[in-house]
Amino acid sequence: MGLTLDLLPERYVIARFAPDEALPEGVWQAGGLVSVTRAPGELSVVCPETVTLEGARVEQGWRALAVRGPLDFALTGIMADLSGALADAGISLFAISTYDTDYVLVREQDLDGAVRALRGAGPSVEGI
Repeated sequence: MGLTLDLLPERYVIARFAPDEALPEGVWQAGGLVSVTRAPGELSVVCPETVTLEGARVEQGWRALAVRGPLDFALTGIMADLSGALADAGISLFAISTYDTDYVLVREQDLDGAVRALRGAGPSVEGI
């Protein structure tokens, strides 16, 4: 796997709101990675820890690794390879895909082990 992953400098939260809830303005003003996904039963938000998320169930302490892209839609198995390497190391992840690339979030206390596992599977990891 000839990929490069970049460690983003921020710490992130993963939050859950009710599906019909309005998001705090700070979500839309945040720099860095912000992901908002509405599903029938929830509204999920990933954003920097500096954003105040009143009324949400929040999981703090996540770090994000971005696959250097853009990636061609014809490529296959990228997320499978990354998640497999982390699963083999016993590290859980939260995955986000965008039009251009993929992101893998791991808990900050698992970051060193995640970097070792990913490097062992082939990708280089920058920003450490």
